Amino acid sequence: MSLSQTDPNLHMHRSRMADFRRFLREFTDGPVEKIALAILVLALLISIFAPIIIQNYSEISPLDRMKAPSAQHLFGTDHLGRDVFARSMVGTRNSLIIGFSVAFLTTVIGCTLGLVAGFIKVGDRVIMRLMDGFMAIPNVLLAIALVALMGSSLTTIIVAITVPEIPRMARIVRSVVVSLKEMPFIDAAVTMGTPSWKILLRHLLPNTVGALSVQATATCASAIMTEAILSFLGAGTPPDIPSWGGIIAESRVFFQIAPWAIGFPGLMLSLLVLSVNILGDRLREVLDPRVARRRA
Repeated sequence: MSLSQTDPNLHMHRSRMADFRRFLREFTDGPVEKIALAILVLALLISIFAPIIIQNYSEISPLDRMKAPSAQHLFGTDHLGRDVFARSMVGTRNSLIIGFSVAFLTTVIGCTLGLVAGFIKVGDRVIMRLMDGFMAIPNVLLAIALVALMGSSLTTIIVAITVPEIPRMARIVRSVVVSLKEMPFIDAAVTMGTPSWKILLRHLLPNTVGALSVQATATCASAIMTEAILSFLGAGTPPDIPSWGGIIAESRVFFQIAPWAIGFPGLMLSLLVLSVNILGDRLREVLDPRVARRRA
């Protein structure tokens, strides 16, 4: 008898690995999804290594002002002679840090509030009315107000973008919990005297993973775009930190003379946001049980 037949832990490990490979195969089934995943992986590599390799991204060279793309300056130079390629590469890191941080914080806080609001009636009245109040204020205006109060920094930008995104996550989780808490297995757990926190963690939370994963990708893309908007308006990251929105804002006056200073950062922003949205849509299709049944 083989070891795999006698060791249940090894068999379970192999089963999980097979499920993960099957999920990854379905997730990257189409060519569009493969391209989107490749763009995201490339952006991650750039964000890790670009700040280490590129050190002269803020170096001003008046003699090289607004030069067209060439072998020396792949994306050309801006009105101060700074290399647009170097600044765009370094700006990738800030965009991804903000996008992933906002997605993580929004998921954790929004999921917690949504679970409590959906399972406890008193919490529902208080939490959801508070969430409705936040949703009544436009995201960008609320973020600008928070930046004005707290000052401009990377941490402030993350907090300013996270706060308006939390109500959406909380409402999604609440809707899932409300639809599940009347199910027989929840009634059985309540009848057996299971503490509320165990019901939330063991029964309700695992059933929200699909909705949380899909919404987290949408939040990540939205955060990257919101950060670019804030930087473009002058309420984003400090000027000494390269940002795609800041690069576009600084070069917009010289668009007719040096369109590459806006075009390349804008293209990178568009490709990253589009890739995250494509992967999020694909994740929804894979995790949606109705789509899974149609595929079966």
